[in-house]
Amino acid sequence: MSGVVYASLDFARRRAALTPQRPALYWENRWYDYAELDQRATRLAAHLSSLGVAKGDRVGILALNHIAHLDLLFAAPKLGFIHTPFNYRLPAAELAGLLAYIEPKLLFADARHLALAKAAGCVAPSLARYEDWLAAAAETQLKPVVRPEDVHMILFTGGSTGLPKGAMLPYRQVLANCENTVLGWGLREDDCSIVATPCFHAALNALGTPLLHLGARVALMQNFEAAEYLRLAQRTGATLLFMVPSMYQMLAEQADFASAELSRVRWAISGGAPCPPVVRERYARRGIRFKQGYGMTEAGVNCFAIDVEEAEGHPDSVGRPLPNTEAAIRREDGTACSADEVGELSLRGPHLFLGYYQRPEDNRAVLRDGWFHTGDLARRDAAGRYTICGRRKEMYISGGENVYPAEVEAVLSRIPGVAECAVIGVPDARWGETGLAALTLRARGGWTDESLRAELKNGLAGYKVPAHYLFLDELPKSAAGKILKPQILRQWEEREAELCSSFTSKPK
Repeated sequence: MSGVVYASLDFARRRAALTPQRPALYWENRWYDYAELDQRATRLAAHLSSLGVAKGDRVGILALNHIAHLDLLFAAPKLGFIHTPFNYRLPAAELAGLLAYIEPKLLFADARHLALAKAAGCVAPSLARYEDWLAAAAETQLKPVVRPEDVHMILFTGGSTGLPKGAMLPYRQVLANCENTVLGWGLREDDCSIVATPCFHAALNALGTPLLHLGARVALMQNFEAAEYLRLAQRTGATLLFMVPSMYQMLAEQADFASAELSRVRWAISGGAPCPPVVRERYARRGIRFKQGYGMTEAGVNCFAIDVEEAEGHPDSVGRPLPNTEAAIRREDGTACSADEVGELSLRGPHLFLGYYQRPEDNRAVLRDGWFHTGDLARRDAAGRYTICGRRKEMYISGGENVYPAEVEAVLSRIPGVAECAVIGVPDARWGETGLAALTLRARGGWTDESLRAELKNGLAGYKVPAHYLFLDELPKSAAGKILKPQILRQWEEREAELCSSFTSKPK
């Protein structure tokens, strides 16, 4: 029985048996076929075993996107270790905290991040010699007992406060996400997508692992660079695009975007946040249609699907739950919300994680009666389409009325000249809370606090219009491209403190 379980979960081995010579991964100017990927993973598992790595051990990697990330992912079921990629953008003190929390048996690092690993108190083998010792490793087939509920990988949630939590993703979840995505998104064997978001992030499971599970093609970029992405999309014949809004915007701003050969692209999907209308319009002129995705590290990562034709009429909707996903929207008392009523989104299905590593209290807070309580606010319309309204913690109450930042951001992003925006609630002596809109502009174009308020009142109720505006050259973002609202709040508070200090220090 254990051999059957092992074979079904080792999809590098399974794909190598099904389509050995089919191109699978484009990395450093060459294609690796499925047989090569399986061979590399087999050698890596054998080498790690010779170093004392055993089932249940965490094996980490601290590196820009590199083929070693996928080698470790594919080698995990061959030995039973837990693949654990770390965020290379963390300061040494925070990385040290994560290393103490996870206690990896081994941590690989690329040349750029060896010093960071050392500063965090870890001596890491360098990826500079990775190919040499991988080639020298024995191609020994190991036979561990790997079951669907065993942990395949630990990915860290992007917590805005405190130490990030390690979400334990079992083999069952990874496989369910692949199957859900292939079925719900209509992926095909002739599809190709570029992984340009960091491999330490759950976005790798948006299209990367589903396409490789299917036997399609994936290209891997070491680090996102818009001009190179455009060249790579043409060179590899990309058919599906997955990026966060800021990346789509940078790509559209390339001088040769209008002339690039992108006729094979079937659709583009935006993760992390909706893509601004002005950006979607740039792609529409190229014949590329957009849709909005939604997912969380804890839930697979993909949870909903929407057809591109329907997405054009409902650009802010994420669509309907994927085939093996149940979704519910509930009020605070746990009762079901009515159509178009905003409540907390809960999810249930085989694509859910096991829980947070060594965090039982956090697990009890989010996993209840088989449901994962996302902390995200959503609404479902009469046709069954879901729209994400933002994080529950981000909602603020102004004059007794609930304000959902995502709704305000959607209207703000449609104003000509607004490149990016984020809305958060800040204390207000009169209304309890009011909105702060942080934004970047393509050109200042005469926009002021007053003119923006007046423009927003054309599309929003008065209590939803932000009272304050913070013009920035760039919005702070995580490595995965998500806007960091806590940092915006800190910048606002620092500016307010400086203004207050300047006022009080003036001679009377």
